[in-house]
Amino acid sequence: MLTRGGSRVLACALALAGSVLLGPSAPGGALSGRSLPVEAVRDVVPNRVMTWNLCNPCDANALDRAAEIAAHAPQVIGMQEACARDVDRIRDYLEAFHGLVYHVAYGSVLRNWGRCGGAPWNPGGFGQAVLSAAPMTDRVNVEYPDGGSEDRGYLAVTTEVDGRAVRVLNTHLAQRRQEAVRADQVEVLAEEVARHERVIVLGDFNAVPEAPELDPMWELATDTDPRCRPSSAASGTGACEPTTDWRSKFDYVFLRGIAPVDHRVQHTAHSDHDLLYADVDLT
Repeated sequence: MLTRGGSRVLACALALAGSVLLGPSAPGGALSGRSLPVEAVRDVVPNRVMTWNLCNPCDANALDRAAEIAAHAPQVIGMQEACARDVDRIRDYLEAFHGLVYHVAYGSVLRNWGRCGGAPWNPGGFGQAVLSAAPMTDRVNVEYPDGGSEDRGYLAVTTEVDGRAVRVLNTHLAQRRQEAVRADQVEVLAEEVARHERVIVLGDFNAVPEAPELDPMWELATDTDPRCRPSSAASGTGACEPTTDWRSKFDYVFLRGIAPVDHRVQHTAHSDHDLLYADVDLT
């Protein structure tokens, strides 16, 4: 008898096989031309966390995005501009073809047919999502009082990183040229961050390190790259590595009460934001 998880993986594999034979069923659903991995990844990196703005709408598919994530196998992934349906596919592909099993928590802040499809009377959820190799508890989804040109918010969960329980927040702030809105959003986020002695904040802040609206975050936490600080960015020393196609650092792994070990910005063709992952030490 198949387990529930086994049935989901089998269904995913059969669906993918059918797509390969019949071709994509909708624009933007084309499958990657690369071969599927021969050997599955065995496990995640237990002290690794990742943030990735998936870019929506963009011409990318869940199979390629799953392969990008599996190449680094983080314990926790925070996604922004995430359609719940796309996250489900990514999660299924990670398990079926890479041997990586993740729990999921959704932080949708709006339902949008144009971005996420679905029935006209039941459009798909859009916002944040967190994948974690360990179970997640105490999920809180907060919508900022003012989202700017589009609803925005943060998702908070308690999960395990580096073998220890930790609070993880995943956020997406207002779009560029909305500094005053982002400043109000950071105040809301910082109030939550300050409640915890040990917290990881993932997300797309849509602001460079020296932007004044990020000051409350810098007072509470440090970037995963200890050389990246508002002063170093403002002085033009180049310590803060860009994370977007327009060569700005907008994506962050903020750490409070946690030591950084290593980090990497990995360029990807499947979003206008690069993947940013960090290895951390909670001991």
